[in-house]
Formats: sequence, structure tokens, C-alpha cells
Amino acid sequence: MSDQHQPGDTPQSWEDMLRSMLGDGADDVMAEMRARGIDPTALGGPPDPMMMQYALAQVQKMLSAEGAGPVNADVAHDVARQVAVSEGDPSLTGRQAKDATDALAVAELWLDAVTDLPPAGGTRRAWNRSEWVEATLPVWNELAAPVATSVSEALATVLRDQLPEGVDDGEAVPGMPAGVLHGLGGILDPTQMMRRLGSAVFGMQVGQAAGTLSREVFGATDVGLPLLDSPDTVLLPTNVARFADGLDAPIEEVRQFLAVREAAHARLFTHVPWLRSHLLSIVERYARGITIDLDALEAQVRDIDLSDSDALRSALSGGVFGLQNTDEQKAVLLNLETTLALVEGWVDEVTAVATLPHLPHAIPLREMIRRRRAAGGPAEQTFSTLVGLELRPRRSRDAATLFAIVSRAQGQAGRDAIWDHPDLLPGTLDLDDPSGYLVRREAAEAEHADVDAALKEIFGSAEDAEPPTDQSGTDQPGTDQPGTDQPGTDQSDADRPEADDPTDEDRGPR
Repeated sequence: MSDQHQPGDTPQSWEDMLRSMLGDGADDVMAEMRARGIDPTALGGPPDPMMMQYALAQVQKMLSAEGAGPVNADVAHDVARQVAVSEGDPSLTGRQAKDATDALAVAELWLDAVTDLPPAGGTRRAWNRSEWVEATLPVWNELAAPVATSVSEALATVLRDQLPEGVDDGEAVPGMPAGVLHGLGGILDPTQMMRRLGSAVFGMQVGQAAGTLSREVFGATDVGLPLLDSPDTVLLPTNVARFADGLDAPIEEVRQFLAVREAAHARLFTHVPWLRSHLLSIVERYARGITIDLDALEAQVRDIDLSDSDALRSALSGGVFGLQNTDEQKAVLLNLETTLALVEGWVDEVTAVATLPHLPHAIPLREMIRRRRAAGGPAEQTFSTLVGLELRPRRSRDAATLFAIVSRAQGQAGRDAIWDHPDLLPGTLDLDDPSGYLVRREAAEAEHADVDAALKEIFGSAEDAEPPTDQSGTDQPGTDQPGTDQPGTDQSDADRPEADDPTDEDRGPR
């Protein structure tokens, strides 16, 4: 006879009970219980009813808290903090904090010489990993929320059709211990339980990814998204020191190079007022266009028996969370990737120009950061799997080349002017052919100028063409008045709108 726990068996231990309920999610739940002072594996078995009720209350708190939303923020927070400190996260010493903030101050001086964008104006900060999690996790929850909502609703809809008759009325789900269902009380409705369990699952995944990122990032802007509401600049000395360990460059150079990158990002996000909303709106458009193929999802869970804990474990392991990206969605993702590449390319170019006169290892440090950003880390891969968003600026080299070309042709003012308006932002064609960007931009600007001139002619003529009236206020047809555009009237060039210049037709492609 197999020793494996079978559906419907009475759980012989706390671990058996949780695995019967949650499958692969049991490990995360037990980690959460340990964080709350309860070690399920140390409680022995079988569990007595009173202790079972207490433990189930902890599980219920995690899975079914009212207002948890599509992503359980409490679970995300707890998991992220646990992951952040899993490799150690000591408080920063005064020397570490001073070295970091001093490097950020020097970075501003160097950037003043190479860009017209002024300093962000925020506070210079040194954080440990836990502080980074606390400050940035709300944005990660917000990014994942729309996807979590769509997937959880679709999963609940499909599974509702698979439930045994009568379960929705509160009858026991076959195979789940009666004590478990009684203890979960307010979430007996399996459809609602699926939504809330989905919220907890997404919370765990977001927390895992954010916590992992906290061990990889050097500041608040590494991933290219504006994660802070304030214009602060940040360094994480622990991560900077670990990155510098083993490099040929001294840690002072590494710290200073990363500080310049952080300050450059902050200037861009602060003084290009449309950029933050532009990036976040791309993410929002992607989320708004998410569609879940219910037929495909139903095919994945059609044969699931809710009394089969192995089938439930497979269903909740993430296999059912497949997103169907439409052509429109793919275009939105390409737009996001291109914009992230432009942000990274500008920062890369500006940082190189600012550091080359001062840091002997600026070139190898630049190359190392380029490779690191293009490859992405485990946390970025987790977010890609979770919400389908690529945070890697794959084409940052092409973008940096484009900004360098513009800088050589038009100086730093021309390079920074690329950010003047989102409609003139370089696209994928410009990254394919950076050397031709300026020609295409001049043509686009000429077209805009033609449109503006035409509008000025239309509205200017309308303003000048007020019909004359006699003393009674009636129109006098055929009366020539100054400023009216009558047939045959000889109007001087000075009175005509500037768009009537006959050379306007030769300005180039419309």
C-alpha cells in the first residue's frame, strides 16, 4: 500500500493537511506560518481540533483577507521581505551611507557638464534591501494587478462549471477534510476561494520577484521604470559592494559609475514630464487589452477532479495562467521595449560622457552594465512569466548609438531635445537605422510645420473675414472691406498668412 496521502484520507500531520489543501503552495504557506510563529512540521500529528482551528485561522488570514485585491499585498510584502533578507541584509553603517550619498552628490556635478537637464532635486539616500522593498513594492503590485484580475476571474469562471452539483450551496467539496472546510468558514464558496487563492498566489509571486530584485539592483531606477513617486536618488551599498567584488575596478569607481547612472535616470524621469505617465500608460494599455482564452483554459482544467489533490496542485502551479497575446498586445509590448531601450540608451550615453574624463575603468564598467541589462536577471524573468512584461531593453546599444549620433551632429542640447515630445520619439525603424534618424525627424518636423501653417491659414482667414454690416446690422453683399478675402482683391503679401508662400509646396514629403 502506498504511503502517499490519498484524497479523502484523514490528514496524519499538519504538513499532510496543508499539502492536501494547497498542493505546491503549501511550502509558501508553511513559510508564512513560521513567520507568524508557527512551525507546522514541528507540531506533530494528527493535529488536535483546537490547534487546527488556530492554524487554519492563519491560513484564512493569508488567503481570504477582505480587500486583499487581485494581488494580496500583505502576502507580497511578507514574502518580499523574507526573500530580501534571506542572504543577509544588515543595517548600513554610517560610513556606507556617507560614501553612497557623497557619490550621488559628485554624480550631479559631473552630469551638470554633459546634459542640459538639471538635477532631479530630491533627497540622496542609501538603502538596504528591505528599505528598497518597502519603497518600491506598491508599484510592482500595481503592475501585476490587472493581469491577476483577468486570470483569477477566468479561472474561477471555468472551475465553477467543473464543480460537483450543490457545492456552490455550501456542500462539502469531495476529498477535502471536513475540518478544513469548517475552519475556512467564510471562503467555503469554491469560486470565491479560487479568486482569493489566486490573489495569494500572485502575491507570493510578486513578493518573490520583488525580493529577488532587491538583491540585484543598485538603486531605484535599474529596471528602467519609475518606481518612486519622489525625485530621490538611491544607492544600495550592499549590492554595490557585492557587484564590485572580483572586478578589476576599485569599489570607489564602481560606486561612482553606478551613482552617475542613478542620477541620470532621476533627471530624465523628473524633467521629461510626460515620460513617467507614458511608460506606465503603455503597461496599462497592455493590461487593459489582456484576454484569456476561456476555451483553452477550460481544456486545461476540464478533467480536474477537486477531490484529487495532485490535479489541484497542478492546476494551481501556474500552468493555467497562460496569457493569449494578440497582435495589438504584441505591438504594445514592442512599444514598451523600445521606450525602455531609449531610456537606457540615453542614460548609457550620458553616463559614458560624464565618467570617461574621471574614471579609468569607465569603458569596461559601461560594457559590463550593458550586458547585465540586456540579459536580465532571475527576478526580471519572473516578472516576464508573471505578467508578460519584458523589462529588458534589448536594443539599448542601438539607442545609445542613436543618441551619440545626434550629439555629434547637434550637441548635447540636440540630443536631449529628443525627449521634447512623445510623438517625435524614435521608433523601431530608427533603432534599426540610427544614422538615418535625423533625416526622418527633419521630415516629420516639416510635416508638423505644414499642418500648423495650414491650420493658421484656415483659422487666420476665418478671423479676418468678418462680414461687413450697415448701421442696422444687415450684411452688405459685394462690399470690399479691408481684411476680407474677396475674389479679385489684390492683397499684399504682408496681409496674407504665411502658409500661402508658394515655396511651401516644395518643402518635402508630407
